[in-house]
Amino acid sequence: MKKKLYRSQTEKKFAGVCGGLAEYFDIDVTIIRLIWVLVSIFGAGSGLLAYIICALVIPEQPPVADDSNVYTESGSYHG
Repeated sequence: MKKKLYRSQTEKKFAGVCGGLAEYFDIDVTIIRLIWVLVSIFGAGSGLLAYIICALVIPEQPPVADDSNVYTESGSYHG
Protein backbone atom coordinates (compact mmCIF):
# COMPACT_ATOMS: atom_id res chain seq x y z
CA MET A 1 0.00 0.00 0.00
CA LYS A 2 1.32 3.41 -0.98
CA LYS A 3 1.76 5.93 1.85
CA LYS A 4 0.15 9.33 1.47
CA LEU A 5 1.03 12.54 3.24
CA TYR A 6 -1.85 14.14 5.12
CA ARG A 7 -2.21 16.74 7.84
CA SER A 8 -2.84 14.79 11.04
CA GLN A 9 -6.15 14.87 12.88
CA THR A 10 -4.79 13.27 16.06
CA GLU A 11 -1.34 14.89 16.43
CA LYS A 12 -2.12 18.51 15.75
CA LYS A 13 -1.35 21.75 17.54
CA PHE A 14 -2.23 24.18 14.76
CA ALA A 15 -2.89 22.68 11.34
CA GLY A 16 -1.50 19.14 11.80
CA VAL A 17 1.46 19.57 9.45
CA CYS A 18 4.13 18.31 11.88
CA GLY A 19 1.89 15.46 13.00
CA GLY A 20 1.30 14.43 9.41
CA LEU A 21 5.01 14.49 8.61
CA ALA A 22 5.75 12.44 11.73
CA GLU A 23 3.14 9.83 10.76
CA TYR A 24 4.44 9.72 7.18
CA PHE A 25 8.09 9.24 8.20
CA ASP A 26 7.15 7.11 11.25
CA ILE A 27 9.09 9.20 13.78
CA ASP A 28 8.15 11.05 16.96
CA VAL A 29 6.18 14.24 16.33
CA THR A 30 8.23 16.10 18.95
CA ILE A 31 11.36 15.69 16.82
CA ILE A 32 9.59 17.17 13.79
CA ARG A 33 8.31 20.09 15.87
CA LEU A 34 11.76 20.82 17.31
CA ILE A 35 13.35 20.75 13.87
CA TRP A 36 10.63 23.06 12.54
CA VAL A 37 11.17 25.54 15.39
CA LEU A 38 14.93 25.56 14.83
CA VAL A 39 14.48 26.13 11.09
CA SER A 40 12.04 28.96 11.85
CA ILE A 41 14.44 30.63 14.29
CA PHE A 42 17.69 30.21 12.39
CA GLY A 43 16.20 30.38 8.91
CA ALA A 44 14.98 33.98 9.24
CA GLY A 45 11.35 32.89 9.38
CA SER A 46 11.50 30.56 6.39
CA GLY A 47 10.18 27.72 8.55
CA LEU A 48 7.05 29.69 9.34
CA LEU A 49 6.49 30.44 5.67
CA ALA A 50 7.05 26.76 4.80
CA TYR A 51 4.55 25.71 7.50
CA ILE A 52 1.88 28.03 6.11
CA ILE A 53 2.47 26.73 2.58
CA CYS A 54 2.33 23.11 3.79
CA ALA A 55 -0.88 23.79 5.72
CA LEU A 56 -2.47 25.08 2.52
CA VAL A 57 -1.10 22.42 0.16
CA ILE A 58 -1.14 19.16 2.16
CA PRO A 59 -4.65 17.68 2.28
CA GLU A 60 -6.37 16.98 5.58
CA GLN A 61 -6.44 13.37 6.75
CA PRO A 62 -9.75 11.72 5.85
CA PRO A 63 -11.93 10.86 8.85
CA VAL A 64 -11.37 7.40 10.26
CA ALA A 65 -14.45 5.17 10.35
CA ASP A 66 -15.77 4.83 13.88
CA ASP A 67 -16.40 1.14 14.56
CA SER A 68 -17.80 1.72 18.06
CA ASN A 69 -21.41 2.05 16.88
CA VAL A 70 -21.89 -0.76 14.42
CA TYR A 71 -24.31 -3.59 13.84
CA THR A 72 -22.86 -7.09 13.76
CA GLU A 73 -23.66 -9.65 11.07
CA SER A 74 -26.38 -11.13 13.29
CA GLY A 75 -28.05 -7.72 13.40
CA SER A 76 -27.36 -6.95 17.04
CA TYR A 77 -26.22 -3.44 17.89
CA HIS A 78 -22.91 -2.77 19.66
CA GLY A 79 -22.36 0.81 20.68
